[in-house]
Amino acid sequence: MSHKIYAITHDVILNSDLLENFIYKNMELNYYYSEDFSPQFYIDLALAGFISIWYKENECEYLLPEIQFEYAVLNFDDLHISKKVQKLLKQPSEYHFFRDEYFEEIMDILSSYHNNSWIQGKYCELLKQLKLIDYKKDDFEIVCFGIVDCETKKIIAAEIGYITKSKIYTSLSGFSSKEKKYNNYGNLQLVLLAKYLEKHHFSFWNLGHPYMEYKLKLGAKVLTREEFLKKFLI
Repeated sequence: MSHKIYAITHDVILNSDLLENFIYKNMELNYYYSEDFSPQFYIDLALAGFISIWYKENECEYLLPEIQFEYAVLNFDDLHISKKVQKLLKQPSEYHFFRDEYFEEIMDILSSYHNNSWIQGKYCELLKQLKLIDYKKDDFEIVCFGIVDCETKKIIAAEIGYITKSKIYTSLSGFSSKEKKYNNYGNLQLVLLAKYLEKHHFSFWNLGHPYMEYKLKLGAKVLTREEFLKKFLI
């Protein structure tokens, strides 16, 4: 994270000149902050290429929109499927891949699964609000994907994210079971999601920060901010 974090307002996001010349081109800054947790602000940030998370300090909650320096992007022709996942793909009767089921349960799991989870407080309520209200008129939709054990109905792996422009999927946060019997099911969920996105004619998958090895093993390529925005803002 940059050492300097400046406030950002909805008016700035709606001003194409400010975005282009003072935010996108400023390679010294990536994070901004706001106390605005309104759904429309979050949507317009997402449509502008920001990925927003949550932060709390001295009992004050903040939205932290980030225009990243680099992004991990998966083009579906580059998808890599490991031998262990290929084996699991041959056992489809053991699991069920889903979209938009178990949303509340997934949110609850995510709020405690990760150390310093940012699925908390006002951010959590905002995502629930976005899920309940139809924002498709804004070309934005909160979604969740995952797999469950067909026998126990337990969620094995899942994630939340959003769709913009009806063709780009951006991951926010996810989890996978740490039980030994579910080894590689987290990778299975990623592969099934990539296949789903390709089947439904998505342009690409934005996996966010490129610093996690699993994203590169999946086949994601690292794009600079400029490269990403050219691809994302078409």
